[in-house]
Amino acid sequence: MDNRYFNILAHPTGRLLGERPGYAVDMNRIISAAKERGCFLEINAHPTRLDLDDVHCRQAKQIGVKLAISTDAHSTMGLRAMRYGVDQARRGWIEPDDVLNTRSWGELKKLLSR
Repeated sequence: MDNRYFNILAHPTGRLLGERPGYAVDMNRIISAAKERGCFLEINAHPTRLDLDDVHCRQAKQIGVKLAISTDAHSTMGLRAMRYGVDQARRGWIEPDDVLNTRSWGELKKLLSR
């Protein structure tokens, strides 16, 4: 996150539902580091990931870390997974103001410039 070209941490825990648990990482530390550096975290909407979980979504919100909801799509069909990411965000009490994807291009450009 210290690299000035870094903005969004994707697949924060690396979990694959039904295949492997998330990495043994200190999510409290990662979320705090994102806040300190002006970075963001991804909610991966792919149904086998749904990463961040609702607890970490809520924690990010509480300290002011914005989230990006991503489909992890490898084809246009994969874009349909967005609804799962929105559902995951809702479970974490995430609102539109907490999500990068809800911003206009001008607002997003400002948020991503470090």
